[in-house]
Amino acid sequence: MTTRQPSNVVIVGTGATGYTAAKVLRAEGFTGSVTLIGNEQEATYRRPAVSKELLLGTKSVDQVQLGAAIDGVDVRTGVTATAVTDSAVQLDNGDQVPYDALLLATGSRARQLDRLGSGHVFSLRTAADVAPLHADILRTGSLLVIGGGLIGCEAAAAARSLGAEVTVLEAASAPLNRIAPAAISQMYRDLHADNGITMHTAVSVTELEKLPDGTLRATAQDERSWSAGTVLVSVGSVANIELGADMGLETASGILVDAAMRTSAAGIYAAGDVAEVPNSVLGGTYRSEHWNGAVDQATRAARSILGLDVGDLDVPWGWSTQHGVNLQFAGWTSADDEYVVVRGSIEDRRFTACALRGDTLVGAVGVGYPKDIRQIRSLIARADPIDRNLLGEDWLDQPHAVVR
Repeated sequence: MTTRQPSNVVIVGTGATGYTAAKVLRAEGFTGSVTLIGNEQEATYRRPAVSKELLLGTKSVDQVQLGAAIDGVDVRTGVTATAVTDSAVQLDNGDQVPYDALLLATGSRARQLDRLGSGHVFSLRTAADVAPLHADILRTGSLLVIGGGLIGCEAAAAARSLGAEVTVLEAASAPLNRIAPAAISQMYRDLHADNGITMHTAVSVTELEKLPDGTLRATAQDERSWSAGTVLVSVGSVANIELGADMGLETASGILVDAAMRTSAAGIYAAGDVAEVPNSVLGGTYRSEHWNGAVDQATRAARSILGLDVGDLDVPWGWSTQHGVNLQFAGWTSADDEYVVVRGSIEDRRFTACALRGDTLVGAVGVGYPKDIRQIRSLIARADPIDRNLLGEDWLDQPHAVVR
C-alpha cells in the first residue's frame, strides 16, 4: 500500500491510542507536523490502573504515565475538539488546527443510568474520577457497585482493600458475564465472597434515593433494596462518536473503519475504543475496549496514514486483577460459548479454558498461564477448525495436532 504522505497530522485524543499513534509516526520517520489534542489535563497514562493502583492509592498518575514527551509533537491538553471541517479541527478555545490527515482517538465514556443522579454517585473512567471516589469511600466506609463487569469488580476489590463494606449488584445472571461462562463467573463470586464482598445478580436497579442519614438506597425492580454511603455506577461504556457523526462518518456503536483504520471519509482515520473494526475470524464488526487493542490499532492507524503495510488485525486480549488473582482473556468470548479446560482447574483458580462455537476456536480465558493465552491467540487468528477430541492437558504442547 502506497499513498502520498500528509504534511499535517492531527490526532484527537491523548490517551494510549493517540499517544502511541504519534510515537509510531515519528518512529517511522514522519517529519511533518503532528498535533495531539485532548480534553484531559494529565499527560497520557495507563488507563487500566484507574480501577486498580490509582483507586487503591498505591500509585500516583505520574507513576503510571505511558512515556516521555515525543520530540516534535505539539501536545494540547485540557482542550476539546468541537467541530471538524475538511481542512481543520476547531477547538473550544477558539483555535483552529489545520490537517490533511486526521485520526479520531476520542475513546469512550462511562455509560450512565437514567434517574440515578444524586450526591455521592460516581463513575470511574479517567484519572480525574479517582480522587473524589477514593475520598468518598474512605469517608463513608461503604460502597455499592452497580455493575459486575471488569471495572465494577476491580473497583469493588480495591474498595474492600481500603476497608470498606462492599456490595455489588449485577443485572445479568452472573458477574463478568460478557467474557466468562458460569463456572468461571462462580469462581469470581466465590473469590469476592472470600474477601468479604457481597454480590447479587439478576438485579435491575430502578431507583436511587438519598436517605435522611445521608446514605443512598438502591431499589430494584422486584423491590429489593440495598444501602451504602457511596455508589459507583459501572455499567459499561459508550463510544465518543459524536465528532465523527457530526462529520457524516459512517457509525454504529463506534465509528466504522476498515482493517487499515480508515473511516468512510478520505484522510480520516479512527482507532481505539471509538473505532468499530472488522472481525476477520467471525465476520461482522466489534469494538475492542481494552488497552492492547488501543495500542495495536494506534500502530496500524499511524502506518496506514503513512501508506505503509498494516498487516492483519490483532486478536484482542486483556486482563483483570482482582484480590491478587490475574485473569487473562483473548478473542471474542461470551457466556454462551462452550468452554473446555485444557490446563489446570477452575476450582484451583489456575487454569486455561478455550471458548468454542462449533469447531471454531473463538477465545480463551485463563488464570496463571499467560503463555497459553498468547499461544491460543495465534490459533484463533488462523481460524482453522478444532478437533475437540484432542483437547486436553497436552494440547497446547502440540498445537498443530488439533488442526484437521
